[in-house]
Amino acid sequence: MYRPLLRTRFQLIADSFCKSKFHKHERRNVANKLELSRTLTTTMGLNEESISKATQMQIVDALCRGERSRASHLLLNLGHAHHSLGADDFFHILNYCARSPDPLFVMETWRMMEEKEIGLNNKCYLLMMQALCKGGYLEEASNLIYFLGERYGIYPILPVYNSFLGACAKLHSMVHANLCLDLMDSRMVGKNEVTYTELLKLAVWQKNLSAVHEIWEDYIKHYSLSIFSLRKFVWSFTRLRDLKSAYETLQHMVALAMMGKLYINRTSEGRLRSSRLDIPIPLNALPVMKVLRWSFSDVIHACGRTQNSGLAEQLMLQMQSLGLQPSSHTYDGFIRAIVSDRGLRNGMEVLKIMQQNNLKPQDSTIATLSVECSKALELDLAEALLDQISRCTNPKPFSAFLAACDTMDKPERAIKIFAKMRQKLRPDIRTYELLFSLFGNVNAPYEEGNMFSQVDSAKRINAIEMDMARNNIQHSHISMKNLLKALGAEGMIRELIQYFCDSKTPLGTPTYNTVLHSLVEAQESHRAMEIFKQMKTCGIPPNAATYNIMIDCCSIIRCFKSASALVSMMVRDGFYPQTMTYTALIKILLDYGDFDEALNLLDLVSLEGIPHDVLLYNTILKKACEKGRIDVIEFIIEQMHQNKVQPDPSTCHFVFSGYVNCGFHNSAMEALQVLSMRMLCEEVSTLEEKRSDFEDLILAEDSEAESRILQFCEDSNENLAFTAALLQLRWCTIVGFPISWSLDRASGLEDSQTNSNSRKQEIA
Repeated sequence: MYRPLLRTRFQLIADSFCKSKFHKHERRNVANKLELSRTLTTTMGLNEESISKATQMQIVDALCRGERSRASHLLLNLGHAHHSLGADDFFHILNYCARSPDPLFVMETWRMMEEKEIGLNNKCYLLMMQALCKGGYLEEASNLIYFLGERYGIYPILPVYNSFLGACAKLHSMVHANLCLDLMDSRMVGKNEVTYTELLKLAVWQKNLSAVHEIWEDYIKHYSLSIFSLRKFVWSFTRLRDLKSAYETLQHMVALAMMGKLYINRTSEGRLRSSRLDIPIPLNALPVMKVLRWSFSDVIHACGRTQNSGLAEQLMLQMQSLGLQPSSHTYDGFIRAIVSDRGLRNGMEVLKIMQQNNLKPQDSTIATLSVECSKALELDLAEALLDQISRCTNPKPFSAFLAACDTMDKPERAIKIFAKMRQKLRPDIRTYELLFSLFGNVNAPYEEGNMFSQVDSAKRINAIEMDMARNNIQHSHISMKNLLKALGAEGMIRELIQYFCDSKTPLGTPTYNTVLHSLVEAQESHRAMEIFKQMKTCGIPPNAATYNIMIDCCSIIRCFKSASALVSMMVRDGFYPQTMTYTALIKILLDYGDFDEALNLLDLVSLEGIPHDVLLYNTILKKACEKGRIDVIEFIIEQMHQNKVQPDPSTCHFVFSGYVNCGFHNSAMEALQVLSMRMLCEEVSTLEEKRSDFEDLILAEDSEAESRILQFCEDSNENLAFTAALLQLRWCTIVGFPISWSLDRASGLEDSQTNSNSRKQEIA
């Protein structure tokens, strides 16, 4: 009975043993299979990763070669991979697009990632934003920030917002910047030092000084000011010309550097104080000295922009005391400050100091000095400096030289400089404005145009306009005004009207005045009236010059009533009659032969306290000469002397001719002498001081005397009237009239009874 049972028990043990053995073997097989599976999976994963990276590199290579269609095809293949894709499978593509930048391929990649429902990580998110921002796609970047947060709940990290703000500052988009700041506030992102840097750039671009001060206050609540953050505030203050704040901030930087510290904190009272560091920074460490030098240069350049040479000089001395060697860039700002406040000579002295220190001046420094030389009409020095400029990006120094040539009437020098300019850079509209002024008309001032000069002038104008077209430059109102002025000076009225009517440039009051003046000078009174009516109809507001031109136009048609009506309009528009206005009115009265009313109007000018000028007096003298009114001539000359209005060559001509026409030759010569003396100087004491110099020129008997007079006047920068006065006195001595150095001795300047007796003796 127990045997079967025993057998059964043994059988169970055997079966159990067999099963145990079988399971052990099976477990071993399963373990081996699992290990193989893991190995295969790892190997496959590595292969998939390497395949993904290889495909990305192929896409990057295609983009580098400009093969965009191939890159798009490879991107499509990457998206159709059998294994699941993640954001890292696009890292190398997005990294290249961020560096390039290539915002279009980023958007193509993003569309495919969306289709495949591939999520973004912060690393790839930042790269996408950088690509869009660098490429100028602010709207798309803004949408990406908002879209991911609203749709997927993916909120970017702070560097993403900073990248976007930096792009807004670079592209000057305050709208997008404000949207970003609102989003940062709503999502409670906060700010870091990079954020404040980008906000400073935006504030500087907006020229918002109060915003910079607000950023300063907010910054020091959360961060300790370092030398490097202070540098950014110095930069901001200098760009907005807040020299006081820039200087104070710079001194904080100096104090930190002197104490070997990099950070500064606020006290409980709100004042700034330095914090201790475990490791002091020596003053001469890098990059402390470099940052200090940059900030000093920034403030010195701001001194140049604000014409504060005193502070600039103080900062240069402080740099020397700190052992900071000023760079060429620093000297560039210093010279700008010096020449703007103290003049060219001081600037040239600083240039010599630079050369003694073996510092090569920057091209911008040479350009600044050349501009100042041109303003001072020192053309030789200005040209020499222009030749030293190796690379010029701004046509301003060349334009300044052309303007000086225009002032000095030296078109031949302007041609030479313009040729040099074209070799270095393209002209701008200012260049062409000056070219029309220099070369638009052929004849010298006071000469009338003729058929030959008009043909030449038309060729010049056409050549300048063709050059403008080649450089894709449109007329400005100044260039058009100068062109019209040149046509008027040549008497080319038909061409002037044609240009005026066909002009696509907005024409303002100055241009209308140029056209009106040319028409009045050409005696085209009816056309002038039509243009004036057109001006009023088009809503172009006349100014005082407009009314004076039209009042002068009334002298052509000899209509005092129309002139009076224009004066009324002038007063209603807020312009009160000035010397030029009364000159035109007096001219009309004199054309009527009404000397009494003309002299009454002259008295009114004195009562109104309006200053007299030589043109006003010459207008009366001219008509008195024509009518033989010696009494009026003598009265006007005495008025000029009392009011200290110096005569000019026209005054001498009218007075001399008036006496000669009436047969009073001795009186004419004496009057010419006295007027010439007054042209030289109105003060007796000054005249006596220079008498010996003048006599050497006037009384010389050699044939080169007149040439020396011309050279003397040119060397001393004297005007045409001065030259004419010396020549007139010399001619008086040549015809036998001794020189009297009295300003009053002449029959035309004594009392009327003496004049009458003198003229009777002269007639006898």
